[in-house]
Amino acid sequence: MITGESWREDCMELAKKSDAEILAIANPIMDNLMDASTAIDHDLHVRDFTERLKGIVSKAYLEKVCRQYQREKGYFGAREVVMVFRRPDSVAIVWRQRFTKAAGEYVAELVLVEEGSRYLVDHVMVF
Repeated sequence: MITGESWREDCMELAKKSDAEILAIANPIMDNLMDASTAIDHDLHVRDFTERLKGIVSKAYLEKVCRQYQREKGYFGAREVVMVFRRPDSVAIVWRQRFTKAAGEYVAELVLVEEGSRYLVDHVMVF
């Protein structure tokens, strides 16, 4: 685990990347999260999570959330990037998200941090 200023410097490098470079990192991670949610596969779903986020998303919690959204909204449909936000210690990506059963547009959001040589998810939500 990286601590102190070296962690902050790593994340500052992430924020210096272009939108295209950030999306080349974030899109495959978000694709995996959505595929793992559809399959309700906890191990695959938390693969790219920070330790902090892994501590929040238990297997039981993931199953409950996935079964609820699948029942109400269906599965994840098309996703279109809206904006990349840069912060001193992370980047946040926001997409316009559709579902297969629910009409309308939803928001998909992912906060990405850099820990050493890895890019990890520190927050993710679809609402």
